[in-house]
Amino acid sequence: MKNKIVYVIFSLIAGLFILNACRHEILNPGNGSGGGTGGGGNLPPTSNCNPDSVYFVNDIMPLISSNCTMSGCHDNITHADGVNLTTYTKIMGYVRPGDAANSKLYKVIIKTDGDRMPPPPMAPMTTAQKALIQKWINQGAKNNSCIGSCDTTVFTYSGAVKPIMDNKCAGCHNPSNLGGNIDVSTFAAVRVVALNGKLYGSIAHQTGYSPMPKNAAKLSDCEIRQVQKWIIAGSQNN
Repeated sequence: MKNKIVYVIFSLIAGLFILNACRHEILNPGNGSGGGTGGGGNLPPTSNCNPDSVYFVNDIMPLISSNCTMSGCHDNITHADGVNLTTYTKIMGYVRPGDAANSKLYKVIIKTDGDRMPPPPMAPMTTAQKALIQKWINQGAKNNSCIGSCDTTVFTYSGAVKPIMDNKCAGCHNPSNLGGNIDVSTFAAVRVVALNGKLYGSIAHQTGYSPMPKNAAKLSDCEIRQVQKWIIAGSQNN
C-alpha cells in the first residue's frame, strides 16, 4: 500500500513537471478561420510540388507535430493551456489566412521570451522554419499537399537526411527534449541511431520499433528510401 501511494505521488509530480515545461501564453482562437473554406478547405494533392508554394501536409503539419504536439504539450491527450494542434482544423483556430502578422500561431513562434513556442528550454524553431509557416499563412493557409518533390537519387546527409530530421523529427528528439532518449539534432547523433538500426526501424514502422514520427503521418516511401540508401552507403556526413 505504501509503495502504491509513493508511486501515485511520483506520477503526479512527473505530470506537473511535464505540463510546466510546456506552458506559455494561452492561444485563444482567432476570429473566423476555424478550418472552413476561409482556410482553404481540404484540397486534393497536386501532382507536382511548386517550389514557390508551401504545402500544409508536406511542410507545415510535420513541423508542428515535431515541435508542438509531443506528449505533455499540445497533443490530443494533454492539450496544454487548452490548445490542441494535432489537425488542420484545430490549427486553423489560431491562424488568420493571408495574415501571418496577426495569426496567433505565428506570433508565438517568433516570440523571444519565455512565452514563445516551443517553450524554453526547448530550442526555438529555426529562422527558415518560421519563414515557412509565415509564407504558408500568407499564401492562404490552405489544407494542401503535393507529390513529386522527393527524389530517391538524392540521399546525402545534407541533401536529404538532415532536412527530414530537422523538419519532422528533431523537435521531439533533441538535447532539450529527448523523446525516447534519442537525439537526431546533429549528424553524430543521427549516425548513432542509423548504425544501431533504430532510425530505419522506426521510420519504416518495423515490428519491434516505436513508429515515427509521432502524431504525424508516416514518412513517404521516397523519404524512407532516401534514409535507407544513406544508411546503406555508410551513413556519411556528406
